[in-house]
Amino acid sequence: MNAQRTQAYGRVMHTLDELGPSKLQNDEQERIRQDADTLIFSTELSADPEAQAALHDIFHLCRDLVASGRWEEETARRLATDLRDCGPEADGVSRQAA
Repeated sequence: MNAQRTQAYGRVMHTLDELGPSKLQNDEQERIRQDADTLIFSTELSADPEAQAALHDIFHLCRDLVASGRWEEETARRLATDLRDCGPEADGVSRQAA
């Protein structure tokens, strides 16, 4: 875990505090919390099927929120990026290079 991951986790929790009660159902909020927790504690994405499943879940949830008209694409993209950034770098690829 590093400062960037911790900051991303903080942004996810802030999004839940700000938008969660009005824009997300309780089960969606819980999914996001669980996915963020799974990712923040992961040490190696390629060897962690639970972290991979968390990423898969959040991208599907964000896609569904946009498709339903409940969220704007930019808001969903920001949440998905912040959640991805909670996890370890994939296969040693730096996020700054991406």
